[in-house]
Amino acid sequence: MGRRRGVISLVVVLMAIVLSAPLSPTFAQLDASALMRAQRQGSRSNSIQGMNQQSQQGLGGYGTNPFDQSALNGANGENGENGEGATEQQDSTKKKRERKPLESYYFSDSVRALRNFKWTIKRNTNNVEVGPIDTTLAMWHVDYPHYQKRLGSNSVGGLGQASQEVNYAERTRSKEFTFAQPYDAYTYTLENTPFYNMKHPYIWLTYLESGQKRYREEHFEVTASQNISPSTSASVSYRARGARGKYDRARVKNHNVAARFAHTGRRYSIHGAYLNNYIEQQENGGVVGEWAITDTVFEMPSGVPMRLATAEALNKYRNNAFFVKQSLGIPLQRMTEKDFSMAELSAIYIGHTFEYNAWSKIYTDKYSTYVNERAERNPDGTFRSETGTYYKDWYLNPTETRDSLYERIITNRFFVQAQPWNRDGVVGTIDGGIGIDVHTYSQFSLGDYATGKQESVTKSAWFAYAGVDGKIRKYVSWGADFKLYPSGYRGGDYSVGARAEFTAFIKGKPLILSGEFRESMTSPGYWQQNWRSNHYIWNNDFGKEGETRFNISFRVPDHGIELGFWQSVLRDKIYYGPDCLPVQHNGSVSVTSIYAQKDFTIKGLHLNHRLLVQLSSNEDVVPVPLVSAFLSYYYEFWIKRDVLRVQIGVDGRFNTKYRAMGYNPALSVFYNQNEVEVGNYPYIDAFIAAKWKRMRILVKYQHLNKGMFGNNEFFSIAGYPLNPGMLKIGLSWAFYD
Repeated sequence: MGRRRGVISLVVVLMAIVLSAPLSPTFAQLDASALMRAQRQGSRSNSIQGMNQQSQQGLGGYGTNPFDQSALNGANGENGENGEGATEQQDSTKKKRERKPLESYYFSDSVRALRNFKWTIKRNTNNVEVGPIDTTLAMWHVDYPHYQKRLGSNSVGGLGQASQEVNYAERTRSKEFTFAQPYDAYTYTLENTPFYNMKHPYIWLTYLESGQKRYREEHFEVTASQNISPSTSASVSYRARGARGKYDRARVKNHNVAARFAHTGRRYSIHGAYLNNYIEQQENGGVVGEWAITDTVFEMPSGVPMRLATAEALNKYRNNAFFVKQSLGIPLQRMTEKDFSMAELSAIYIGHTFEYNAWSKIYTDKYSTYVNERAERNPDGTFRSETGTYYKDWYLNPTETRDSLYERIITNRFFVQAQPWNRDGVVGTIDGGIGIDVHTYSQFSLGDYATGKQESVTKSAWFAYAGVDGKIRKYVSWGADFKLYPSGYRGGDYSVGARAEFTAFIKGKPLILSGEFRESMTSPGYWQQNWRSNHYIWNNDFGKEGETRFNISFRVPDHGIELGFWQSVLRDKIYYGPDCLPVQHNGSVSVTSIYAQKDFTIKGLHLNHRLLVQLSSNEDVVPVPLVSAFLSYYYEFWIKRDVLRVQIGVDGRFNTKYRAMGYNPALSVFYNQNEVEVGNYPYIDAFIAAKWKRMRILVKYQHLNKGMFGNNEFFSIAGYPLNPGMLKIGLSWAFYD
């Protein structure tokens, strides 16, 4: 109850802040092209005066002050009866400050024309990536965040739990904060936190729940955004997602906060954000044997025996991050009134980025045993039981564990961006920069018993980078980049890449062919080299890992077609073996991924298909399923046109059998195991999704085929069963004013 009151209080405060701001029906950002046309046709003052006259006549002309309410107040009689206030003489000695429109070089005219949009920043360069705010029904029924990208990720259970991408090509390559990477789908990061630009105050609420109260999954999310001016915005987001767990010791809490501020002016821009992530995960270690799921001997999931059920194993993760990115534009040509932004001029931009990112993890457990009642089959058909422990070694304490580790990175980055002609030119921008990462690592060791203080290790890594991007109208875009760590920690690491995209149009519909190449050399992660805990200790001296990767894709967005091909050649790859210890493969491994997507639409019937084929030259190093698929079939129709639209359908996920990876709670890593195979089981959901004006509604039955058909082997990670059948309901509501 306390947590729910806190959530309700937070929502009330956010709504009060946003709704208390002075609103105006005329708050709209100016259309850049219209304003420039008006300026070219005559003097600026005459153009604006004429447009203001149109606006006062109710025509909503371009170029008016979006915050000027004088005409509106006069029309409504707020300054006198019968609108007399509209003609009241004003003090001519006071100069009215004009509100500047959104003039940033980051955004094109088509982006400025959007009612609302969001963007993320590029960490190394002075660029942003713009995207729409999704309030449609498309894929609204896919509610788990780890399922929302192509074929999604394999999970150790349900909402809020550790997961890993199905497509090997889409898995993260970063060596930073590796113990937190299994939760990337659920956390705010420096790369994925969005900034918003709204013509009206905006609040977005989402709530979904499923299952009985004892096993309930809950997803609550609220975002509030307010534009202080067309160029300046502030927003805050809060997410609370978690589950009490269908299985024993599967409870998870996941709380995330992001507070953001952005100013994207004509010459100066600043982006700042504070991020906080907290995860609390009970660990059960998976089932004692697959028979506990495949043989229906347990009526309730809570009765399924787990290997860490009595160990009270628990992981707690905490993250605090903060960044500020600033840039200043220096035009190399004289700016005139006709130049709406610097995007069309030769210019140089200089800037600085400061990043602070710190993660900590505490793992606790107690010594316990489990009993596998069907460890082996006797000749007479009966089973022989076996008692075991999840962890073989207890180095520091034979009865209980409390492992803590900490990792922090502080980054300062200085960059320069040259714009030779204009931002959309053949050579649009040339980037360069230098920076330093200061890494701090800390983990409890035996020597800390004597000092009573946990020692830390600090390492500094200098780097330099460069890049270039360009366009040929709307038909070709290209780019190349390079990053090098010249010496010191991570000395000799590098990454070089190039990309190109070609677009053709048939009857106004785009056909897009793109390709990308990347060659990299990376030092081992600190935790792969050094680890000291109650259950695992190692001190390795691994060499660098290399990767050559390229991909090609072809897309026809209007027809729901996408074809993709990824090829990776991995050299001296580091991975976690069956004993959960890191090992480095001596040689090369080739991994190929082929992806196909086609969405058929026959009137209201939608038949969406996503298929992935993967091949690995060494399954002991990189195990992948041969075939993975996601199918979504539904019928969409209007109940009342432009008011209520409904989807009714089913989703299905499937992959062929393979030696899926296991998951180790003490290390928070996925490891290669060779004991069991996982797959050949279809996981099917049925759903009804609807959009009523600004509200989206979802009613869904998850795992519809549980106990109906299939082999009952509903695992995606070895030893960790997916959730059994449960009903889910939820809604998402957007408030724009």
